[in-house]
Amino acid sequence: MADPNPPHDMAVIEHCRDAYARITAEVAKVIVGQRAVVDDVLMALFCDAHVLLVGVPGLAKTLLVSTLAKVLSLDFKRVQFTPDLLPGDITGTEVIEENRSTGRREFRFVKGPVFTNLLLADEINRTPPKTQAALLQAMQEREVSAGLNTMPLERPFLVMATQNPIEQEGTYPLPEAQQDRFMFNTFVDYPDSRELIAIVEATTGAAAPEVSPVMGKDEILRVQQVVRRVPVARPVVEYLCRLTEASRPKDPAAPPFIKDYVTWGCGPRAAQYLTLGAKARAVLQGNPHASIEDVRAVALSVLRHRIGLNFNAHADAIDTVKIAQMLLETVPTHV
Repeated sequence: MADPNPPHDMAVIEHCRDAYARITAEVAKVIVGQRAVVDDVLMALFCDAHVLLVGVPGLAKTLLVSTLAKVLSLDFKRVQFTPDLLPGDITGTEVIEENRSTGRREFRFVKGPVFTNLLLADEINRTPPKTQAALLQAMQEREVSAGLNTMPLERPFLVMATQNPIEQEGTYPLPEAQQDRFMFNTFVDYPDSRELIAIVEATTGAAAPEVSPVMGKDEILRVQQVVRRVPVARPVVEYLCRLTEASRPKDPAAPPFIKDYVTWGCGPRAAQYLTLGAKARAVLQGNPHASIEDVRAVALSVLRHRIGLNFNAHADAIDTVKIAQMLLETVPTHV
C-alpha cells in the first residue's frame, strides 16, 4: 500500500509548521491580535484561493496584508475601488506607441496592479459589477486577456477583497455567485481592551517595527502542492458533505431551522473548500492528515457567505454566522 504521506511531503509539512510559528511571530511585531484573520489568509494562500475580509475601516487590514507580503517575500499591491474605476485600471490596458526603430505605431500592453502576488482589493463593493467581474475573472482563470493575447498571472496569486459592512450607500454588493468564488469570508473584529492598549502603545512611539522574511515563493508553491496531497479519511469527507447538504432547505436531512430561515444553501464549492481548508489547517499544525476538528475550525469562514436567508431570519435577527453555528451543533460528526 502506498504511503499517503511520502517522506518528502512530511518534511515539507514539518517545515511549514515551524514556518507558521515564525510567520505569526513576525506578523505580531506589527499587528496586534487578529490571529484568526492571519490563519485564514495563510490557509487560503496555501490552497491557492482567495479571501473576502469584512470589517469596518481602521482595523489594519491593509497593514496586515502588506506585512504578510514582506514576511512571505511576495509582491504586494493595493487598489482602492471607487465608482469610476474601470476594468483596465485593474487588469491593464493597451496603449499606442511609436516604434522608434521603424516609425510605425504599435500597441503595447501596460500591466495593471493585478499582476502581483498579493492584491488587496479595498472596498470591492464600491465599484460597478463590470469592474468587479474583471477582477473575479482574473481570480478564477489566473490570466488576463488583452486583444488577441492572454497573459498568465504570476504564482502564487492571492486576492484579499474588503467590504465595509456598515456603510451601504453608493455600493454595488457582490452577487452571491461571485462571493462563492472566495474561499473564506473572514470577519475582522474590533480589538479587545488589552489589544487596544497594546496597539496604542505600539503605534504612537518613534520606533517602527521591522519584520524578516520567513518563506519565499518557491516554498509557498511547494506547500500548495503538498496541501493537495494531504489525505482526508472517508468519514471526514462524509461529515463535511452532510454539513453542506444540511444547509439546503429542500434537502430531506435539513434541520427545521434551515427550512424556516434559509432560502438557498451551500453548493459543491463549499464542500471543496471545507476539504481544502481542513487540509491546509492540518499542514499548518504539522499534521499529516485532515480531521473533523480541522473541518469544524474552518466551517464558519467557508459557510457564512454561501447561505441565503429569508424574511423570517431577518425578522428574528438571525444571521448566516448563527445559522452556520447551529449547523455545527446539529449535524452529527459520525453516523
